[in-house]
Parts: sequence; C-alpha cells; structure tokens
Amino acid sequence: MDVNIESSWKQHIGAEFDKQYFMDLTQFVRSEYMHTTCYPPGNLIFNAFNLCPFDKVKVVIIGQDPYHEPGQAHGLSFSVCDGIPFPPSLQNIFKEIQLDLGTPIPHSGNLTRWAQQGVLLLNATLTVRAHQAASHQRKGWEQFTDAAIKALSADRNNLVFILWGGYARSKAPLIDASRHLILQSVHPSPLSANRGGWFGNHHFSRCNDYLKEHGETPIEWSKLNKQRKK
Repeated sequence: MDVNIESSWKQHIGAEFDKQYFMDLTQFVRSEYMHTTCYPPGNLIFNAFNLCPFDKVKVVIIGQDPYHEPGQAHGLSFSVCDGIPFPPSLQNIFKEIQLDLGTPIPHSGNLTRWAQQGVLLLNATLTVRAHQAASHQRKGWEQFTDAAIKALSADRNNLVFILWGGYARSKAPLIDASRHLILQSVHPSPLSANRGGWFGNHHFSRCNDYLKEHGETPIEWSKLNKQRKK
C-alpha cells in the first residue's frame, strides 16, 4: 500500500504513518491486494482525503467500510462510481435530500461533487475484501481514521459532523461539540430508515444553515459532477 495522501493531511496526521499499527496495517493491506480482490482500487484508497484537503473540509460524513461488490467503491463513503445502480442506503440519502430541499434525485451516485465542495466522505475502514463485508475491520484502519477525526475536531472550527447509525454515532466522543455541530440519526439503510428517524431528519438543510451562520458557502447537495471535456 503506497500512502499517497494530500499534503495538508500529511501535515496533520502524517505521524500516524510511522507508528507500528500503521506499518502492520500496510503489510496486511499489501498482502490482501496481492492475493485476493479488494476494493477500492489501490490508487483510490485515500480518495476521500485527496479530494478534500484538510483546510477545505466543511462537513464530515462517516461511513463504516467500503462497498464490497465490483465497480462500486471508489474511496468515498456512501458513493458509487458513475453508472452503478444506487445501493439502498444511497437511495434513501437522495430521497431525504429531495424531501428536505425539494431538489431532484440525481442521475449518478458518484459523490465526488460533494467532496470537491468540502464534504469529507470518510469510511472508518478504507479497504475491504471482495464480497466480504467488514473483512478489513479491526486491522488498524479505525485507529487511523479516528486520528483524522480528532485532528479535525482539534485544529478546525465550526465543522459539521454527520453521524448516521450506531457505528458512526460511536465516534461522537472524538468530536468537541462546543466547537462543531454534530448531527445524529439512524442509518439510511432500509432496515433502519423504515423504522423511523431517517426521513425528516433535515440533516442537509440543518448542515447548510449552520455553515451559512458561520460565514461558509453551503453545500449544493444536488449539484452534478463536472463533465470531462472530450
């Protein structure tokens, strides 16, 4: 595993790379990618960090681990590559945006457009073995991503941390609630969302209201990715 991570992140959490847990994690990930199919592609493991520099972060949305089926994961929590059908949780995220903001459901589940506006789409575990959910948990990734959350909490002000579901909500103690807004609800997966507490949480409008109150440009949640010039 080559740690190609954006320079501002390296300044704030680069010390993690020299710790024994990260060296062990690197060895594990390299072996996994060498001997079996894993996601996301190796060059996209740190995609969330590279698309959203430390000083540009406005919002943090915490996921658990990457999608584990072909063509889905590209290093951003809840996001899928262009042309891939929306997983159920992402469908419910888009439905809540439509309900909350009155904007149309987009054609693509690629959330690069959010990352480029300052939304850190951070999975707690950054890699996974194909077809095996949670297969790379408890190997060291959580310690690394917890360090990123702690650094943002300590070194930035007035961020919005969005925690969906029990796992993400367990990260709340890492965040200084006196300096940041923490939004919590059930997970958008159908099993949780259909029990109540997901639809109508208004996290997207509440997030934008907070950003505006603190002089930041709100997130265009329904903005489309820029088309590449042919």
